[in-house]
Parts: sequence; structure tokens; C-alpha cells
Amino acid sequence: MLKKQIVIGSLLCLIASMSWGAMFPVAHMALQHIDPFYFSFIRYFIVAIILSVLLFIKEGRSSFRLEGRGKVLLFFGTVAFTIYNMSVFLGQDLMGESGTVAASIMEVLMPMISIMVLWITTKAAPKKYMLTSVAIALVGALLVITNGNLDFFMMAGQHLFPLLLIFMGVVGWVIYSMGGSQFKDWSILRYSTLTCLLGSAVSFVIVTLASVFGVLPVPTWHTILSIKYEMAFMILLPGLAALLSWNLGLKLLSPLNGLLFINFVPITTFVIMAFQGYEISMYEFFGTLLIIFALIRNNAYQRKSERNKDRRVYTTAHDPKGEIINVAP
Repeated sequence: MLKKQIVIGSLLCLIASMSWGAMFPVAHMALQHIDPFYFSFIRYFIVAIILSVLLFIKEGRSSFRLEGRGKVLLFFGTVAFTIYNMSVFLGQDLMGESGTVAASIMEVLMPMISIMVLWITTKAAPKKYMLTSVAIALVGALLVITNGNLDFFMMAGQHLFPLLLIFMGVVGWVIYSMGGSQFKDWSILRYSTLTCLLGSAVSFVIVTLASVFGVLPVPTWHTILSIKYEMAFMILLPGLAALLSWNLGLKLLSPLNGLLFINFVPITTFVIMAFQGYEISMYEFFGTLLIIFALIRNNAYQRKSERNKDRRVYTTAHDPKGEIINVAP
């Protein structure tokens, strides 16, 4: 039974990671026809409808009640389904083809970013091995983003804004993922659905106001139909299947084991881009390897820390008289 759980959990995390890896090359093609804001809104608006139908069928009308948590759900929904999507795809679009690589690499940095977010929010300094892993991952990310070209720093003004947008979006998704711990009494489907609905509502307000004031053109049916295959993929795989598969996969495997599958995001991105004719440089290749190494290294140290913690818990036992005795080796 345990082996079956591991196999299913691994398959679910793999599906999610590869879907996210394929997301950026597909989005790159779609963004040549539609702006990132409407692209993001339409995508998750449809995902929200599908999730709502599933939730209604499975848990009934009562599962749509906010139970006094509306503001918190609105916040997490906004950072995930509005800020993450609009920021990442806008940054990717502004950078062009290099933005596809940058967005994919930033995605795999999520575990490292979560360490820094926890440091800021809890004021608890991370362990030394965590900071070292973050530093290694940062070096790898810089190799990929700059592609070994030192002129990148001379032209930082051209790249800094889109990179900050992508980074801001990824931080938003990290915060959303961490926010799920506040809703342990809810099902994964309920938390995903209500946050997606509220986040989509915020996106609707943004694109509506932007269109009313002439900032964004409303896409025509011809435009939407021209990206129907890309949009269908973005809705069904990276949007719906990946969201539910990832959350369930982490539940079956544990976050510690499941996070290793995030390494498949840039690998999938590079494979697809290679088929599209993109030539992967040695800097991008070795930079990606450094990031993967940093994640595996951090995961290995975490496992060791967990084992030591468990060992300390079991170093004491009660003798027949009820006194505490040390049973450590």
C-alpha cells in the first residue's frame, strides 16, 4: 500500500512539474497574439469555473461559504492567481525568448525563495546549509539569466524590471503555497477553488479598468481563437491538472520528497525549446545543474536534520519505575 502511494504521489508531482515546465514555451507562443493580462485572466477564469463545478459536485453548496476568512482568502487568491500570473507572463513577454528561460528558472528557485520568505516573516534565521544552498542556486540562476554575458549587468536597466516582475510573481506563489497551512481543515479542492475564484475576480477588475481607460485593448474572438490550442493546454494541464496533482502529490509524498520534482520544470522547458530550435548554451546548462544541485543538497540536509530530530525524540524512554532514562547509543 505504501509503495502504491509513493508511485502515485511521484507520478502526480511529475505531471505537475512537467506541465509547469511546458507552460512557459507554450505561453511564449500565445503572448505573441494576446497581452499577458487578458491571457492570465481568461486562463484562470475558466479554471475557476471548472474547479467550482467539481467542488459543487463533491462537497456541495456549503463548501462555498467563506466562514469569516474572506479577507485572507482574497489575499492568497490575489497573490497567486493575479500577481503571480500577470507578473510572470508580463516579465516573460518583455524579455522575449530569454524570458521563457528566466521564468522557468525562477520557478525552480521557489524552495529557496521560501527559505528567505520564512526568514523575513518569522525572524528566525535559516540554518547555515540553507543559506549556502540559496547562494549556490543564485549563482546558477545568474549564469542562466546572463548567459555568461557580462554586458548583461551594463544593460541591467533593460532587464531589471521584467526580472523583478517575474521574481515578484514567484514570491506571490510561494506565499500562496505557504498560506495553505492555515486551511488544514479544508480540502485541497475547496482552498484551490475559493482562492482561484477570488483571484480571478481581482483580475477581472484589473483588466476591465485597464480597458475602460484605454490601457489594454479587449481581445477579439479572432485573437482568442488564434490561441485556442495554447489556451486549452494552459487551462487543462498547468492550470487545472498541475494545481490539483501537485497538492495531492505533496500530501502523498510529503513536501520534503515532492519538492525534488520541481527540478523537472527547467528540464522540460529546455527540451521543448530545443525542439523549437532554441540552442541551449553551456552557461544555461551548467547554471541549471547548479540550481538542481542546490535543491538536492538542501533537501539532503533537511532529511538529515529530520532524522537527527527524530533520534533525539527517541533518546529517552521510561523505566519500570517511571523515571526517564537515556537510551541513546
